[in-house]
Amino acid sequence: MTAVQSITKDPLLQPLTIRGLTLRNRVMSTAHASGMDDANMPDFRYQRYHEEKVKGGLALTMFGGSSNIAPDSPSVFRQLDVGTDQIIPHFQQFSERIHRHGAALMCQITHMGRRGDAQTGAWLPMIAPSTIREQLHRNFPREMDKHDINRIVRAFGDAASRCREGGLDGLETLAGGHLIGQFLSPMTNFRSDAFGGSLENRVRFALIIHEEIRRRVGDDFVVGIRLSIDEGEGGTRLDEALQIAEILSREGAVDFFNCMVGRMDTDVTIVEENMPGMSRPLAPFLETVGRFRQHVGLPVFHAARVTDVATARHAIRDGLLDMVAMTRAHIADPEIVNKIARGEEDRIRPCIGASHCIYKKPHCIHNPAVGRETLLPMQVPKSSTPGKKLVVVGGGPAGMEAARVSAERGHKVVLFEAASKLGGQVLLAARTSWRKDLISIVDWRVAELERLGVDVRYNVYAESGDILAETPDHVFIATGGLPAAKNFDGADLAVSGWDLLTGDAQAARSVLICDQTGRHEAVAVADHLSAAGHEVTLATSDAQSAVEMGYPDRIVFHKRLAEQGVATHPYLKLRSIRREGNQLVATMEHRLTNALQEWTTDQVVLEAGTDPVTELYDELRNASVNDGVTDVDAMARWEAQPVGDRPGFSLYRIGDAVTSRTIHAALLEAYRLTVNL
Repeated sequence: MTAVQSITKDPLLQPLTIRGLTLRNRVMSTAHASGMDDANMPDFRYQRYHEEKVKGGLALTMFGGSSNIAPDSPSVFRQLDVGTDQIIPHFQQFSERIHRHGAALMCQITHMGRRGDAQTGAWLPMIAPSTIREQLHRNFPREMDKHDINRIVRAFGDAASRCREGGLDGLETLAGGHLIGQFLSPMTNFRSDAFGGSLENRVRFALIIHEEIRRRVGDDFVVGIRLSIDEGEGGTRLDEALQIAEILSREGAVDFFNCMVGRMDTDVTIVEENMPGMSRPLAPFLETVGRFRQHVGLPVFHAARVTDVATARHAIRDGLLDMVAMTRAHIADPEIVNKIARGEEDRIRPCIGASHCIYKKPHCIHNPAVGRETLLPMQVPKSSTPGKKLVVVGGGPAGMEAARVSAERGHKVVLFEAASKLGGQVLLAARTSWRKDLISIVDWRVAELERLGVDVRYNVYAESGDILAETPDHVFIATGGLPAAKNFDGADLAVSGWDLLTGDAQAARSVLICDQTGRHEAVAVADHLSAAGHEVTLATSDAQSAVEMGYPDRIVFHKRLAEQGVATHPYLKLRSIRREGNQLVATMEHRLTNALQEWTTDQVVLEAGTDPVTELYDELRNASVNDGVTDVDAMARWEAQPVGDRPGFSLYRIGDAVTSRTIHAALLEAYRLTVNL
């Protein structure tokens, strides 16, 4: 079989027809609240985000995660409002934009029920089948009466009608965890009327909603449901989900099932079940969904950490799914399907499950253009004046990205790296426990640099003479940072997390970690050491540890540290360290009371961020044509840096060589500075 024949027969590239709608392949993106709305409407920026995915070959992009259909289901995380006719022209424009690329477009509609927020929007009480409070959203809902039920059924029908009038190809309702699912689940439905008790009664609300939707949209419009097929103990289990599916599909009310597993009413269930990240295995629920598909007669969709092509292909080839949703994978790389079709799977930018896209919607930790489609090009364009000579010093995330983008532009790039490997601090972060997938940020760029022919010079501690000898047009200093200087008594007795992860220091039996950043470093080291059997205490100057991390990773760390017996103490700042015999005594100040406390331990680890390494930059400033100045105003306008008339090289600092920042911030800075060179 030739390579072309192999691609042609690829299960992922085969079409699928649902109620007369033909999808060009088996890859889709599920609905999510991207946070890119304009007053709860899908305006230009919102549409461009989805357009890049379908330009990349996607068959179906769903949008409008948790789009609301009634005023007592207000926007909590910037969802769309499908409860008003104002959205119809936006839908029409959106549909035209997506259809011109040969893809299909569907919206998710819902009523959040008890998951809403009574103190926003119109400040209306939340409603639910029963007065069961959800811990996560913290509202006390009122029990729905017959009038509420009829009102919400009509609202779903009205919203569906707007979807059809807007030119969409279909819609799905969201059941799992939301109002429809709250009626379905024995965990949240304690009614004694025709809508509670038996399964037949609990499914009645969902059935009449979908019958109303079908009545309003007609027989040539696709309607599906996102359904939790196994909520775990006390909830809807797989056998009941199959009965629900049979009831809903019996009269043609639905055309597909978009299956999820688990619940979304606690921090842990959202992170581990609803939107699993790198702490969970790949495709953790695929086999469960496959069992569901064996017993239903309608197409089955599924999204949950299906991040790689091999897993997606297995899901379709072996009959586990009819459509495979690679939602977060398409945030990392919207070109997945095109790369499959071109035989370039090895060039797909991997989704690593960092969950950065969830709490920094919808920005990917290592694709800085996503979510900025109106500001940055998704594909690096060739330069109109290629062949410039660039020198990059430092092979961390910022340096690698500057080298990659510059080479894509058609320039000649030399990258000096003092170590024997590229990656910088990511190499350290990837050593810690469940975050090993971070290394893919490095591996993908290493492969791209090799493909592009970048001249990488390892084990070279570059000096100014080395740089000037290259006669560069542009120089990027990405020398990173080192653990911040410590200005207190006994500072020399503390070690850094770097020291422990690199092996420069050995971990003692008992370790006190003092966190003054609120970022990942302290909790990562605490997790790493406690998992290895060390007695770890974590003191943070904030109200809780990892306060600057997004909630998905923060919750995982908090759970793991609790399971491993790590005690965490808030509001404590390290003031001094002294030695007493074979141990250390750390004096801590409580930030609220100013009271001093003494802690005895074998070892003190201080995490206080990094100080930039600037010696080389300082040496080169006077020789540069821009005095090493980055034009902040041009940056703020997302424009190229100004080019002067003087001969010579321009000089820029990027990444932690400027100040201590995140991986995403470093990559973004490198991308925006080099993409216009």
